[in-house]
Amino acid sequence: MGRRWRDGQGALVVEGGAGAGSVRVPLEIAGSYRARTKGLLGRDSVDGAILLSPANSVHTFRMRMPIDVAYLDRRLTVIAMRTMRPGRLGMPRWRARHVLEAEAGAMAGWGVRVGVRMEVVEGLRG
Repeated sequence: MGRRWRDGQGALVVEGGAGAGSVRVPLEIAGSYRARTKGLLGRDSVDGAILLSPANSVHTFRMRMPIDVAYLDRRLTVIAMRTMRPGRLGMPRWRARHVLEAEAGAMAGWGVRVGVRMEVVEGLRG
């Protein structure tokens, strides 16, 4: 049941995020090889988050800022998280099917943590 995302905009819904309800975050979807390869490289900031899919690892070479990285399984449940400084190579997570990236510190504010399930709404912004 592999979900194939197309490049575009959307919203990330963090179920039971900060507080009891859900949190909606502007999302950029990188589903093509070209978009996944570019990711956040060369950017000084990101509005919301970027979803790389399919993906199970990332690197931060040529990045200008530290980022939060969440590894998601096929049901969009967070299975691992870390903050990466520029110039780092992340180890592949064998159960991960998608990787979510955001500015360092942002995910904690959204309530993203291991075990939290997300939803992706394509075509909508935050």
